[in-house]
Amino acid sequence: MRRARTWLPGLLLVAPSIVAIGVFVYGMLGWNIQLAMTDKHSEVAEGNFVGLKNFIDIWDLPRWHLSVNHAILFTIVFVLGALVLGWFLAFLMEKGIRGEGTFRAIYLFPMAISFVATGIVWRWLMNSGTGERAVGLNRLFDAIGLPQWAWFRDPDWGMAAMAIPAIWQMSGYVMALFLAGFRGVPEELREAARVDGCTEWGVYRHIVLPLLRPVTLSALIILGHISLKVFDLIVAVSGKQIITDVPAVFMWVAVFDSHDPAKGATIATYIVLSVAIFVIPYLIWSVRKDRRS
Repeated sequence: MRRARTWLPGLLLVAPSIVAIGVFVYGMLGWNIQLAMTDKHSEVAEGNFVGLKNFIDIWDLPRWHLSVNHAILFTIVFVLGALVLGWFLAFLMEKGIRGEGTFRAIYLFPMAISFVATGIVWRWLMNSGTGERAVGLNRLFDAIGLPQWAWFRDPDWGMAAMAIPAIWQMSGYVMALFLAGFRGVPEELREAARVDGCTEWGVYRHIVLPLLRPVTLSALIILGHISLKVFDLIVAVSGKQIITDVPAVFMWVAVFDSHDPAKGATIATYIVLSVAIFVIPYLIWSVRKDRRS
């Protein structure tokens, strides 16, 4: 009874959360995987077990290959763009500019906006109209003599343009992470490096940047899992178009337009697995780091 008094109150406190997560997260994941292993390709089908057949057959669909390629391109541009821009903004803020609080609030403000609202605004900014029909950025480019772009309607680089609103929205958050990392580097280490003859760039290269690896890894994981499951931004900007198709949009079309629950569950399982590739190694690294400390 004495031992129970030490852990039982805490267990009772977190028990509702454990049950809710077990049912609505892992339980639903299990149900989704079970559905993906059936032949329930219509809402009235019984759904007999077929194993991994759906996971193999989906690679024969040209649209699936296209959506995966789009997701990869979007992820690369979005993650690298947000990391570079966020790091650069944090670097400027770390130098102690005037009005730092105001600039920090301005950079962080886009994160308070939903991807849907961001997509609606950027759909107008990235309108592909040219000449007299140009609006948004194309109108600005025309006024200053720059070439006008097709933006997200470009068949080759449309997904790269689609990443621009996401970079705009998340770079402030990455800036906050890196700024906290910059401020966490002891000034004594920087001064010791300068005394040893290290230039300012050398201080950042050999002292600051290595100490920011955990922050960089955290930002990479966060941005990566956001990009792999992106849906609302794509739909808000371009709708359910093939030219900007990603697995999450394909899943929506499969379930609610084509009425194919098994195919939608298969795509959803692949999305979960792709996110797990980012998250699980990070969790393992975090646990090992905590044990060593």
